[in-house]
Amino acid sequence: MLEINLDDKSKIAILKPNGALLEEDFKEVTRVINPFIEKSGKINGVIIYTESFPGWDSFMGLLEHLRFIKEHHKKISHVAFVTDSAVGKFAEDIGNHFVSAEVKNFSFNKLEDAKRWIEED
Repeated sequence: MLEINLDDKSKIAILKPNGALLEEDFKEVTRVINPFIEKSGKINGVIIYTESFPGWDSFMGLLEHLRFIKEHHKKISHVAFVTDSAVGKFAEDIGNHFVSAEVKNFSFNKLEDAKRWIEED
């Protein structure tokens, strides 16, 4: 399951995985985020907030995740990985080469720093 919190004022979505990521998780994120993007034009940032990366439950979960990135990366200005997992640093290094959004990694206890980084830009 993926908990989704979308702040209308800051235009920041915080995604908190609670277990392996499912195909349905990314369909739900799309159902929540797309109407917001249609209304406001974009999202300032997405924060992936998890102490350790849980992985995907299946190959279809991974594919749906990649589909979400492909369809949304130009409508999101910043992506912050707030995690102690090595995946955060890897995502920052790779993401900045393949997506339009600026990608940055933060330690798990630095959620407020990640929010400020998005809001200040």
